[in-house]
Amino acid sequence: MVISFHKANFFCKKLIEKVFSVALIATDNFEIDCEVDVSFVSEEQIKNLNKTYRSVDKITDVLSFPQLQIKYPQKLGEFVSEISPDGLLRLGDIVICKQRAKAQAKQFGHSYKRELAFLALHGLLHLLGYDHIEKEDEKIMNDMCEKILSSLNIKRGENV
Repeated sequence: MVISFHKANFFCKKLIEKVFSVALIATDNFEIDCEVDVSFVSEEQIKNLNKTYRSVDKITDVLSFPQLQIKYPQKLGEFVSEISPDGLLRLGDIVICKQRAKAQAKQFGHSYKRELAFLALHGLLHLLGYDHIEKEDEKIMNDMCEKILSSLNIKRGENV
């Protein structure tokens, strides 16, 4: 997987690379080389994006902008015709608000590392076709998040 980072420090890059690597294996999407952009923005920037693209005029923690119309349980292998000439399947963009991540980590009583890993993973799962509109789908997505984060020993409620 190729991840293009924008305004990310070394800690964020390494954490997200590890989480995404495990996520592709856990979701059985490891056979196709893919690309994702991950950007970190201010509260004002994410609020503007949320308003522009979702018509929701408020700050949020993470937004995903998929390039493909993947619907769970589809796999990336079904999109080989979409692979670019450089051999990569472009999944889309994930935008994270660090200020919200820090505030939420404090609010939920766990580490910033855990919150950042969760938000990045949540964004990636959306790019892979997971959704949480219906209760059933929300359970599938949440279970996958917990499975991946637990396998990395990144646990909820650990204020590290």
